[in-house]
Amino acid sequence: MGDIIVIEDLVKTFGDKRALDGLDLRVGEGEFFGFLGPNGAGKTTTVRCISTLVRFDSGRIFVDGIDVSEDPIRAKDRMGVIQQQISLDKDLTIRENMISHAMYHLIPKKEREKRIAELTEYFGLQEYLDKPVDSLSGGWKKRAAIVCAMLHQPKVLFLDEPTSGLDINARRLLWDVLRSLHQRGTTIFLTTHYIEEAESLCDRVGIINHGKVIALDEPRVLCDRVGSTAVEYMEGGKTQYRYFKSREEAKEFVSSLDDADNVTIRNTNLEDVFVEMTGTSVGSQK
Repeated sequence: MGDIIVIEDLVKTFGDKRALDGLDLRVGEGEFFGFLGPNGAGKTTTVRCISTLVRFDSGRIFVDGIDVSEDPIRAKDRMGVIQQQISLDKDLTIRENMISHAMYHLIPKKEREKRIAELTEYFGLQEYLDKPVDSLSGGWKKRAAIVCAMLHQPKVLFLDEPTSGLDINARRLLWDVLRSLHQRGTTIFLTTHYIEEAESLCDRVGIINHGKVIALDEPRVLCDRVGSTAVEYMEGGKTQYRYFKSREEAKEFVSSLDDADNVTIRNTNLEDVFVEMTGTSVGSQK
């Protein structure tokens, strides 16, 4: 399959701040793609540019072969978007929100009723359909928002930090929902600062910093570039990190330390990759 998202030399500025600085990115059709970076690195701005929510200064974006600047309506028909702040109308019930979204996409009544019934059953939302939005927990609101975003059968689903603020149980339940959608063929573009989320869900991840993609590959491949095994140890009152190609090399290093009591040997993760590349933790403020 080809690339369903193509971004070429994308630039977006806010005043004197360049949020996206010549961003280039490609996402394959059917891929579960994760976008990592510190707050302010350009993750949300990228999603908002792709989904036509904000205009960009220069560059080109194609979704399913459609130039989003030249034909934004056709491009938006290919997308479902879940923003950080849930965009459900609080004055409506869950069912009314779904009907409103379907009508926006000009889905005929008979077809929208069928799709609402199918998706609410799939996501286990039947008993919540006629409840007001604010009566639901955060996890169920996210499920309802995903149903609304999927009603027009988009090829790509964008989720901007969808599990932020959810407890771990709700987060993992939502992971199962996203895995199921991916297995059904939906391309998913996920921004997150939860390392375990990207490692668990994504086929590939891109790391963005200062508006540029600085690394792009499968999670394990990125970790192996730093070193597959990490050693954490205390030195001078600070936690230090060293990375090695094998656990044997890591153990040999640990044996050379004067104090091996406060030492941890573990697998390298994407947080390590990001810190090594930028000196900044994923999710931290810029």
